[in-house]
Amino acid sequence: MPDRLIAKEKTHLIAFMPSGKRGRFPDGTPVLEAARLLGVDIDSVCGGRGICGRCQVDLTVGKFSKHGVVSRAGSLTPFGEVEAKYGERRGLKEGRRLSCQALLKGDAVIDVPASSQVHKQVIVKKADDRKIEMDPAIRLHFVQVLEPDMYNPTGDFERLCLALKQQWDLDFLECDLRTLQALQKVLRAGNWNVTVAVHRSSRITKIWPGFHNLAYGVAVDVGSTTIAMHLCDLSTGEVIASAGMMNPQIRYGEDLMSRVSYVMMNPGGDKLLTEAVRSGINDLIAEVTRQADIDPDNILNAVFVGNPIMHHLLLGIDPTELGGAPFALTTNSGMTIWASEIGMSSNPDGRAYFLPCIAGHAGADTAAVILSEAPHLSEQMTLIIDVGTNAEIVLGNNVRLLAASSPTGPAFEGAQISCGQRAAAGAIERVRIDPDTLEPRFKVIGSDLWSDEEGFEAETRKSGITGICGSGIIEVIAEMYLAGILSTDGVIDGSLAAKSSRVVADGRTFSYVIRSSEDESEIKIYQTDVRAIQLAKAALYAGAKLLMDKLDLETVDRILLTGAFGSHIDVKYAMVLGMIPDCRLDDVQSVGNAAGVGARIALLNKAARDEIEELVKTVEKIETAVEPKFQQYFVEAMAIPHKTAAYPYLSKAVKLPEPKVIADGPGEGGRRRRRRG
Repeated sequence: MPDRLIAKEKTHLIAFMPSGKRGRFPDGTPVLEAARLLGVDIDSVCGGRGICGRCQVDLTVGKFSKHGVVSRAGSLTPFGEVEAKYGERRGLKEGRRLSCQALLKGDAVIDVPASSQVHKQVIVKKADDRKIEMDPAIRLHFVQVLEPDMYNPTGDFERLCLALKQQWDLDFLECDLRTLQALQKVLRAGNWNVTVAVHRSSRITKIWPGFHNLAYGVAVDVGSTTIAMHLCDLSTGEVIASAGMMNPQIRYGEDLMSRVSYVMMNPGGDKLLTEAVRSGINDLIAEVTRQADIDPDNILNAVFVGNPIMHHLLLGIDPTELGGAPFALTTNSGMTIWASEIGMSSNPDGRAYFLPCIAGHAGADTAAVILSEAPHLSEQMTLIIDVGTNAEIVLGNNVRLLAASSPTGPAFEGAQISCGQRAAAGAIERVRIDPDTLEPRFKVIGSDLWSDEEGFEAETRKSGITGICGSGIIEVIAEMYLAGILSTDGVIDGSLAAKSSRVVADGRTFSYVIRSSEDESEIKIYQTDVRAIQLAKAALYAGAKLLMDKLDLETVDRILLTGAFGSHIDVKYAMVLGMIPDCRLDDVQSVGNAAGVGARIALLNKAARDEIEELVKTVEKIETAVEPKFQQYFVEAMAIPHKTAAYPYLSKAVKLPEPKVIADGPGEGGRRRRRRG
């Protein structure tokens, strides 16, 4: 911290989102300067001259008890001349500021949008190549309408309906009011030739003069951490643009329950969270339409999936009841609404469809996963795990399906880990440790080279080695166990400090150094990091074990890992760590963003919507919070890979170390050990 901060002068507390970094700075400090001093990731090319516009930020107004900040509209200096000139020249989103020009005048919460970050997030939710039978809810129909005359006084709408019946066999049609209001001008502009968009063969939602063949839809997976959107051509099913972003709600809490708590403790908090997620969705609409160079007015349909709390907040429903037992949903049915009802910046009369939720902790995203992976159509007993802040678990086959949710927390995705970060350029994503020397080697996002290969340092100099993301965390802890650095109970063996400088003392515990550098922060795994992953993986395993109990199963036929994070896990390391039950490694797969695929299926095939609405009625919901054996299974699963469960399939594929338990004692440093066979 600069010496000037020590002086007794007027200072203000500033907190940056989504990083959560905060500090006190003198009155008049440029926001960009404060960000740099705190190590906040804000881009700038022009050196703070207000020319490049890359350092744009948003001032978030409100009371943030978690950060001890009351952020007000006057917390920054007013919009200045430099910003005004930039806005005139390049355009500046309303309310957005150039952080190099905005000066601190009070306590403030600053949101750094993804577009302003140097290490912009790599959103890993991508559309896959799955074939989907095309039968979208929106269809376009070009028709020739009879002109009115004195002898046939029928209304223009009625003659349009007659043309649609005669030329397209569409009958009993209704029409949206906004569309009806423009009907006469459109008919005459098209010289009585028009193209009509019809929703589910029953309601006219848009009319264009002449021939029009552009109709698009968006499939949106609203996760608690990220939002992914795919723009699809409704005539071909092709994904023509994709975009993703951090869920803007993250500034109010990283996990679901913290957001519900925010709503409970802050009057009007539900509206803030709703506005945040809707704004994020509109930003993504702007991005995908820019990529595809299309008019947002041509987006006529949308499908949304998400967990129950995201589902409710997007719909503008207070999620408070989902914060405690019995976790009652306002509605769990599938529903179709106007796009304008949730403030979408697409065609206002477009339709937005929400897949049904299964239960209070298993939402529309779980329903979408079932629709995508179709376990109900197979004889194989399939375990599907959507790994995220709140893991959704599905188990079953064509006879019976069960679903549950397990509170894993955000550790898997980098939160709660000392050097953890989201998946971005410079983040360590793969790790290997030599069991003889305990020396690590690793790969980072943005480079195909391992750290011990020639050219690695030069190739990663621009991004730097900034931290470790979820897949890297899983691998380094599993590798630490395989190398003997970690005991069965997850304790770092301090006696190995005599063997390797990578094992270092940290007070009463030890840590393992992955990378040390004079130019960058040290990256290492602390004992608390190991514990955070143990807690997360134990919750995941315990949830799966409960479902297996319900079906009287010792093993499953196959395991599918899905989700933004789950799809990038090396399945071998997931099993070494004990995240999942034992299974043949060949029968464990990462299947990508299954919830996003399910949303695309529902977007492009209206019959799939009816199918999933009927199917979720048959899914048995298991509430892990009230299951008496959950705690027992949780405690047993804290061990690596497990305290009592055998892993015969894993043992055949991976050489597991001899189980080792280190006696925990203050100051012992792992020097007293006992082994068990």
